Parts: sequence; structure tokens; C-alpha cells
Amino acid sequence: MTLNICVLTPNRMIWDSDVKEIILSTNSRQIGVLPNHAPISTAVDIGLSRIRRNDQWLTVALMGDLARISNNEITISGNDAEISTEIDPQEVKQTLEIAEANLSRVEGNRQAIESNLALRRASTQIEAVNVISY
Repeated sequence: MTLNICVLTPNRMIWDSDVKEIILSTNSRQIGVLPNHAPISTAVDIGLSRIRRNDQWLTVALMGDLARISNNEITISGNDAEISTEIDPQEVKQTLEIAEANLSRVEGNRQAIESNLALRRASTQIEAVNVISY
């Protein structure tokens, strides 16, 4: 038995396929989802999710929003998402350096929030690139 997972962003469909399992980063903790999971809706945090197809794991960097689980279908609607193999390590390293520099120059709460968010996103992408598949 499998799960159908669909990962959507405002710009494109990131993933739509049957899988064996997903480990999803939520705002409160990571949850594992196997076939016949109880129906839930949950907020998705900025972080990594792992998807298992057969015996291979795929890492996805999710940038927050919502996941709905019902009837062996998972729909993740996100602000942004990237499969680790599609992330350019050099580009994200530069993005991380810029985010760190911007954070040191913030003025006011709004800039602090935006800079911290940019830093979390870049850090998640770096982490996704560095995950070893097993």
C-alpha cells in the first residue's frame, strides 16, 4: 500500500507521486505518515521532510504552510519547496552569507523578522543539500 503525495507551491507542482512514507516537519514536531494514517491537517514548518519511495529516501526543503492528510493522500501547500537534488549548493551558500550579513545590520522589528526568516530558509536549503541519502 502507498500514499499519494502532492507538494504544491504558488509557482509550480514540486512533487506528485506514490510513496511508501513521509516524515514531515510540522510547527510542533516531526511526524511520520504511513498508509492508512488518521486524517489531519497541520501547519508545516520551515524544515526538511523526507519521502521514501521503495528503498530510497528523498529530501525536500519545505518553507512552511499547510499539509492535509486523508484517505492515503497528502497535499502539502507551501510557500516554497525544493527537492534537495535541485538545489544549487553554491547559490544557496551565497544566499546564506547574504542572509547572515543582513541579519547583522537589521534596524527595527520588521527587518529582524524578515532577516531571520531568510536565514532559516537558506539554512534549511543548506541542510537539504548536505543530507546523506540512505
